This record gives sequence, C-alpha cells and structure tokens, in this order.
Amino acid sequence: MKSKKILLPVASLIITFLLTGCASAPSHLIIAPEITAPSIIQHTNQQAALNVVDMRTANHIVQILREGEAATILSAQERLEKTIQNSLKKHWQQQGLSIQASAVNSINIAIEKAIISVTQKTMSYQVQTEIVLKVAVNNSVQTLTSTFKNSGTSKGPFKADIAVLERNFNQRLANLLQQILTNEKINLFLK
Repeated sequence: MKSKKILLPVASLIITFLLTGCASAPSHLIIAPEITAPSIIQHTNQQAALNVVDMRTANHIVQILREGEAATILSAQERLEKTIQNSLKKHWQQQGLSIQASAVNSINIAIEKAIISVTQKTMSYQVQTEIVLKVAVNNSVQTLTSTFKNSGTSKGPFKADIAVLERNFNQRLANLLQQILTNEKINLFLK
C-alpha cells in the first residue's frame, strides 16, 4: 500500500516533465511596449506626419545560436515599425499633437537595430540585446536628428526563456519610446 502512495506522485511528476518537454516553442514574439510618458508636454494646434521604417536587413527579433546547429529565429507577431508607429501616435495624440500625413512638420523614425542575440550552451546561455532608433524631425526650416539606443547583456543557467526575453525587449523598447516622447529638443523643434 505504501509503495502505491509513493509511486503515484513520482509517476505524475515524470509525466508532467515529459509533457512539458514536448511543448512547442513559440513561433513569434508579442511586441507591446507599455509607455508611461507623462502628459506634462502639451502640443497646441500642432500637426506632424509620422513615418516609421525598418532599415534592418533581417526582420527577426530573436536569434538563438547553438554550436553546430542552425540558428533559431523568431520574428514579431506584428511588424515592428507598425507597433512603434501606433505607440508613438497614440501618446503624441494624448499630448495634443495631431498626426496627419499632409502636415508640414514630419517625424521620421528609422529602426536601425532591434535584436536579441542568444548564445545557448549546454547548461547556460548569454543574451545580448540592442535597439537603435534614429529620429529625424523636420519643421520645414530645419531638421533635427537624434539617435536613441538601449542595450544590455545577461547570463543564466540552463535554457533562455522566450517569455523573459520578450518582456525585457518590451521594457527596453518602451524606455526608448518614452525617451523620444519626452525629449525636450524634439518637442521644442515641433513648435
């Protein structure tokens, strides 16, 4: 009777591990930066056209490199330039800036880098993340160009968790977008 009581929890634990090991890895990342830009900045009777372009040669966000194997790559569920454009448009409109394609002022954002590079070893991993956005604001008289960067590295045991990579990337991207939204030079240049 005692052996049945011991075997049942052990068997269920083994089955759980086997089923977890068979679970498929995600095929894409959900990029959804949560920006908490203060609405202190207000644009009154101002308009701007907003264009975001992806200048990267490859559109994936994550590349997992294992020695002797082909790289595993994951892209964003929605195109990165669309996500960035929608986030910035929403927050600039909350600040009173009217986003219109025919506006005299233009804000052009180029995604120069947006990559999470994972070096996966047998019992450890190393992650290097880098996001670079180049912002050019033209007010029909002058052009202001600024580059915003966010990068970092981390290490861990076992296998890199895609959900953690996704969360960290979203936090880094939100930080960059918040810097753009609250940048004093950009906001003064739009006036």
